[in-house]
Amino acid sequence: MLKGNDRSVQLTNVLLIGLNGEQLGVVSYSKAKELAAEAGQDLVMVAERANPPVVRIMNFGKLCYEQKKNQKAQRKVAAAQKVKEVKFHINIDQHDYETKVKHVMDFFEKGFRVKVTLALRGREMAHQDMAFELMNRVTEELIPVADPDGKPKMMGRNITVGFTPKSGTVKKAPTAEDMADDDVESDVVEESEE
Repeated sequence: MLKGNDRSVQLTNVLLIGLNGEQLGVVSYSKAKELAAEAGQDLVMVAERANPPVVRIMNFGKLCYEQKKNQKAQRKVAAAQKVKEVKFHINIDQHDYETKVKHVMDFFEKGFRVKVTLALRGREMAHQDMAFELMNRVTEELIPVADPDGKPKMMGRNITVGFTPKSGTVKKAPTAEDMADDDVESDVVEESEE
């Protein structure tokens, strides 16, 4: 914001933009201050490095309010960019499998990205072929509603693959309640986006 008594401002001519966004042309800095005072508004520097510098007649308080509002909305969207993780094991029962897949579908409907992990314990490492079959089965079930981030990959004792919901899948944006709702199942883990 440019104040009338600001001695640090060394401007001679400025490009002036009016209240409604119309360009009033290149005017002297003192004339721009007069026009802003007549309108009862503030003179705000828009582009200091332009030649000549661009100033605008507007309500500075309203500008600050709009910027804070936009930052708050951006933080909300950033908070919604979470990744949910659902863990499977090779010896999973059919009903447990269906329940976990249902949880994954619910996460997609809320707009979350999901990381599906299959954890191998002990001697299960000898049956990696069975593990990859199970992961392929999960991937085939989820492909109609989500896009996999790649093929399942072995990382240590875990096989993981990430999924992003397709645009038609999301039914509602995640709310603060959804973010805090981690009591769905003990194998459902939440982690932040990397």
